[in-house]
Amino acid sequence: MAKLKAPLMSLGASGQLGKALVFFPWKGLNVVREFVIPSNPQTTLQNAQRAWLRAAVIDIHLAEANATQPLDEIDTMAYALWGSTYPTPRTWFNQAVKNWVDMARLTGKPAVYRGGSTGLGAGNLGVYIYSDRINAAGDCNVGWFYYGTSKTALINRIAAVMDWATNSASATIPGLTAGVKYFWQFRPDAGEPAVGALSGIYYGTPT
Repeated sequence: MAKLKAPLMSLGASGQLGKALVFFPWKGLNVVREFVIPSNPQTTLQNAQRAWLRAAVIDIHLAEANATQPLDEIDTMAYALWGSTYPTPRTWFNQAVKNWVDMARLTGKPAVYRGGSTGLGAGNLGVYIYSDRINAAGDCNVGWFYYGTSKTALINRIAAVMDWATNSASATIPGLTAGVKYFWQFRPDAGEPAVGALSGIYYGTPT
């Protein structure tokens, strides 16, 4: 039975209306779809997709529990900011999982980024990021910090200093204008196995 919040077709409803429509909230929106009988296909591709989703959730939880550089609120905000650059609504978790699954399918080298931080300097930003893909095994030995004054136009880049012992990448971005907000994102080099596994979008304002 559908439960009305106001007259139907005005504000919203939740639940099933006969065997015709289903009303439900979705990411802050009141939406409706056709009633369908759930199916549970067990194709090879469906099972692979489910396995990737489970692995992505496990990897994210491991990053959150990391003892030294955990995935924290700053990182979730960065993933959410990255998700906001797309026309469809995405939570930080949606964005992190989507990129993980995409990279598992395309390269076999998905990543979760954690411990991101931005140090504010005089006309510069010190940027830091951690990921288990930054390692001596060669998943990501070369990377770049892309940056700019808009989250959708990271048109500049600077080479990252890679530290395999700590699974970290860092750089000092020079020549910035004091008082202007800059956005940045870490990206593996195009020649790296983990190419396409990107961090969230962080920001800072140099002094």
